[in-house]
This record gives sequence, structure tokens and C-alpha cells, in this order.
Amino acid sequence: MRSGGATTWTILSVLQWAQHYLRTKGISEPRAGAEVLLAHCLKCSRLDLYLRHDQPLSDDELSCYKKGLKRRLGHEPTQYVTGHQEFWSLDFLVSPAVLIPRPETELLVEAVLKHLSRSKPGGVTPQILDIGTGSGILAVTLAAELPQALVVAVDQSWESLGLARENARRHKVEHQINWILADLVSALAPRALFEAIVANPPYVPTADWEQLPPEIKEYEPRLALDGGPDGLEVIRALVLAVQPLLQPDGLLALEVGQGQAETVQQLLEQAGAYTPSEIVLDYQRLGRVVLARRLDD
Repeated sequence: MRSGGATTWTILSVLQWAQHYLRTKGISEPRAGAEVLLAHCLKCSRLDLYLRHDQPLSDDELSCYKKGLKRRLGHEPTQYVTGHQEFWSLDFLVSPAVLIPRPETELLVEAVLKHLSRSKPGGVTPQILDIGTGSGILAVTLAAELPQALVVAVDQSWESLGLARENARRHKVEHQINWILADLVSALAPRALFEAIVANPPYVPTADWEQLPPEIKEYEPRLALDGGPDGLEVIRALVLAVQPLLQPDGLLALEVGQGQAETVQQLLEQAGAYTPSEIVLDYQRLGRVVLARRLDD
């Protein structure tokens, strides 16, 4: 693809070329990638690409697109190329310092909202803890959905917290969130009681790490994905560590990996501090979220 000369590249013609090129190079989701990268360069929506399909591209626009395609050919995720990812219909900044938000993580938001709608009447201030906040998608989304809520967001990466704070500012909820640099919950007072604790912890077994697609293995932070030999190392620690932080009947909501939900249920039962847990299925009918409530003292 050349940006000069006699060839006039329109939105449609360059999209068709890019989709074919990415497909022949074995890049996953070639159409979505081609569209997202071009929309990013043109500062428009993917729908606008087709509404303006016959619009010629300038040399600067073509240059931007070529740079994006080159990065994608190296298997860099489209979200890191553009620096953005949608979650819960909100636009979030992302970088290689944080995990790229996945649609199934929205199940955690749904679970907390459902729990608090039952346990907290209007006007009462719920307190929520987000462990391993990453880009801040859970903390920011819950704060946006619950204007009365106060959220504590914990992460062990200073770079992640900086990005999460920027996302909170962009969505005008920074006044609702306190940010803590810590490993798990080590910096929290043992009697800081929360109505809900939510976490999307690392849960990929270490042996599976090398088998992940290059888009994940070579670019996303291993710290946010590798959950130890069986994938449950961090989850085991969380099940025990959050017990004194949950108020009676407070909700613990954990995202888990494929085939792990029943084992996590057993961990919660063995802890002896929770009511019988519930498994929430994802869009592929796989156990993706485990919910449990703390027993009354």
C-alpha cells in the first residue's frame, strides 16, 4: 500500500485491502482489526467508515494506518495500538501495563450491582473493594453506576494505578475512588468492612502460559495472568485474606478460569466463613464467576 502516486485510496478500498492482507498473514479477526485501526486514525466510529466509504484518505491518514497495521502484523493487540478498549459501554485507556478488558468481566459488575440493589436502600453509601484494579474498569464502572458508592482500588503496579486514575478522571468518578499501591490486601486494616469485594485475579496455570496466543503471551502483563502451577495461587490467598474485610452478608465476586469454578467453590467451603457459593456462566455457558457471601459472625 503506497500513500503517494496515482492510486487514490478510499476508506472502502483500503479496508478491503487491509482485511485481505491481515488474513493472508494469519492475523486473528482481520476485519475487526482493520476497521478499528482505520477508525482510530480517522478519529471516527466503525459505522462512519461505511457511511463515508468513498472518502479519499490523505497521506497522513494512510501513514497512520500503515504504522498501525505494521504493529498488528507483529501480533500486538489492536487495543494497545489504539490505546483504547470499550467496557460496559465506556471507553477506557489501556496500555501494555494492564490486562485488556474482556467482555466476560462485565459479569462481575452485574453481580455487584444486583447484590447492592438488594442489600442497600437508596441513599446509603456502599463501600466496595476492587483488588488488582489494573486499568480500573471495575472500580470506575461501579462508581459510575453507583454515584453514592465509595470504592477502594488496590494494585501492586504504580503504572497501572496511574492509568486507572486517568480513566476515573475521564469518567468523572475520581472523587469516589481511593487508590492503594499494595500486594493484594496487605495495606488494608483488618476491620475495614466492605459490602462487596470484587477481583479478576490471575488464573492461567503456569504450564498453559507458553501455549497462549502471541497477542497475549508477548504483550499482556504476565503478572495479571499467571496464577501459579494450577492457576489458583492468588485465588487461594484472596479467599482467606478478604474474610475479615467483608461485612456479614457482604459479597465476594471472583472471576475464574475455565474449569476452575467448582474448585473455587470448594476453597470457599473449606474457609468456613462463607455461605454456599454460586457459579455464574459466561456467554459460552462456562463457569466464569464465583459468588459467595460472608456468614454472620
